[in-house]
Amino acid sequence: MSRPSSRRRSYDQYCAVARSLDVVGDRWALLIVRELLAGPRRYTDLHADLPGVSTDMLATRLKDLEQSGVTLRRKLPAPSSAYVYELTSRGREVLPVLQALGEWGAAELGERRPTDAVRAHWLALPLLRGLSALGEPGTVEVRLDEGQFHVRVDAGEPVYGEGPWPGPDAPDVRLTLDAAAGDALARGELSVADAVRGGNVQVTGDGPLAKALGR
Repeated sequence: MSRPSSRRRSYDQYCAVARSLDVVGDRWALLIVRELLAGPRRYTDLHADLPGVSTDMLATRLKDLEQSGVTLRRKLPAPSSAYVYELTSRGREVLPVLQALGEWGAAELGERRPTDAVRAHWLALPLLRGLSALGEPGTVEVRLDEGQFHVRVDAGEPVYGEGPWPGPDAPDVRLTLDAAAGDALARGELSVADAVRGGNVQVTGDGPLAKALGR
């Protein structure tokens, strides 16, 4: 198998959109950024959560993003010998772009196809957008049929992560929803607040964010 070329191509247009696409417009680049919004990830973790990407392509895109100042690679402190990839401050600025792209593309989702891969944390960005609209910061643990993830609503970095809320304190809110409710939220057919009021999402918590969800 031939290795993808590492030579970067440019649109050679004096336009900010074109320059942006020079950096993150290649296939898989934005999805790598989406995964790294969860914080530092090992290469094997990234490969597992990007079904369909080849090992050569992933390595090439990570190298491209590092050269562009979007990501960096660092070695974890002893006793670990693993390397992780993470976003730079420049890379984290792509978050609103991904959210806007996700909002625009929600109409393209439709029903799940038999060939569609699914990861619980892929709901994090559309859910975060809906939670942010409530105007209350906080930490949220989300339980789905496919697994668990957590998000921070205007509460620091990283903006989301896989698995239960890591603590040490309990999250401000726990949300439990089934696959149908998750899909409806991803497609933009339900807002988070409407899903709660309609009984599609169970809410645990008593802080300001929980109360905002319960109105």
